[in-house]
Amino acid sequence: MSSDVLLAVDGDSFETHLALVRADGSLLALVRGAPSSPHLVGVEGCVELIERLLGDAMAAGGLERTGGAVAEVGQVFLAGADLPAEVEALQAAMAPRGWAERLTVANDTFAVLRAGTDRGWGVALVCGAGINCVGVRPDGRHARFPALGEITGDWGGGGDVGLAGLAAAVRSADGRGPLTVLERAVPDYFGLPAPHEVAEAIHLGEVPRRRIAELAPIVLRHAGEDAVAGEIAGRLVSEAVAFVWTVLQRLALTDEPADVILGGGLLRGEGGPVVDGIAARLGDLAPDATVRLADAPPIAGAALLALDALGAGPAAGERVRHELSAAVERELPE
Repeated sequence: MSSDVLLAVDGDSFETHLALVRADGSLLALVRGAPSSPHLVGVEGCVELIERLLGDAMAAGGLERTGGAVAEVGQVFLAGADLPAEVEALQAAMAPRGWAERLTVANDTFAVLRAGTDRGWGVALVCGAGINCVGVRPDGRHARFPALGEITGDWGGGGDVGLAGLAAAVRSADGRGPLTVLERAVPDYFGLPAPHEVAEAIHLGEVPRRRIAELAPIVLRHAGEDAVAGEIAGRLVSEAVAFVWTVLQRLALTDEPADVILGGGLLRGEGGPVVDGIAARLGDLAPDATVRLADAPPIAGAALLALDALGAGPAAGERVRHELSAAVERELPE
């Protein structure tokens, strides 16, 4: 079974996708499950979730586990695989499971980069629950960040933007800050009368704190019409540009025609003005760079990297990009 089957996984703080594909790029099965970031569920929780999803995918693809590795190549990309020690721990926990003859674990930014470009190098910025960035030179050298949140100076994930929106809504209501449409939009989202009641519900545990991130798209949705929301979106642009520009400098790519790939649910949803702002700012700093949203989901990037490791040709890559993009699109609610 393993010689013709490839395993691809993309997991973050919102969901996990697992795909089994053939060496010709044809999709055998795609399944989706709960979040698998080890920062949320721990290493063992992450491994067990992927194990269950693999079983589901094998059943969907009509495959049976008859001994030996399931796949020839496995590529597992996870939000939360940030530090080398974290990657090593995940690799050590996954290797004995027999998922693949050759298994690689890495941060999910690498999958976003491969989803957005066939060149094999460039920069990827991800804005999801958190924010992270990676750059790869043509010679394979790369640069990235610890991406541990506020303790490493990061700002710009969904939780950060949502929290800024909630704080602005409360301050608008109690008079400490400028008036903003968020004063009404934030409590409306939770079905509560006023911003302070949202804050109290979070403080008392009636609304899980992680749900603050759900407010981020609301903030970005109002950024073009409301000064306060626009200021928050502007900070996100500045933080994103700081990540990308630093990577371009560290890798001596400031004057190269680098692809800068943007991904993550926050930018792919209501993030159009933020994407435009990032492109405009980087256009001044690095005019030879090309900034764009990834045109395929991260799970496609994971599968493409698995095909790359196998030495498959461009036809296989084009096929898996198309089939996985279509499969993920079919999952979206109407």
